[in-house]
Amino acid sequence: MTNANITLPLKPTQTNLGDGYLKFQLNQQTAAVLSMKHTQEAVIVPIEYVTSMPNMPSCILGLMNWRSRTIWVVDLPRMLNLESLDYRVRQYSAIVIQVESLVLGLVVQEIKGTTKFIPDDIHSPIGQVASSLVPYLCGCVVQQQEILLVLDALAIVQSSILRSD
Repeated sequence: MTNANITLPLKPTQTNLGDGYLKFQLNQQTAAVLSMKHTQEAVIVPIEYVTSMPNMPSCILGLMNWRSRTIWVVDLPRMLNLESLDYRVRQYSAIVIQVESLVLGLVVQEIKGTTKFIPDDIHSPIGQVASSLVPYLCGCVVQQQEILLVLDALAIVQSSILRSD
């Protein structure tokens, strides 16, 4: 008997579970997910750990040290033209993402945990959300009567707001 007979039945089960996503609230009204492929860490950051920089777009909160690297921190709801976060908070909920060599901190209202779904569950966002959001999305997923925006990490890091050229 070969090992192939033992491992083959496991693969379809693993694929059926779907891909992993980090689930979070962008703001009071909007829930979203990011692929775990690009998610490095979810962290709570005291606001004094983010150093603001002059002459930056309003969505850029500043710079912070993350694992001996200096990274940009972005107010993700504001970047997406949604209702921005409450700035009276004493700490940020941040998701550190990495796309190729670029690492970025995305501040959101609240991190909810992880979820899984298969790519076939992702539907077109056109007509479902504001057209200004569409360039930043892979699509939408309905999970437990909740619409989740499936954010595109590559589109977020490539946004013209974040380009330094």
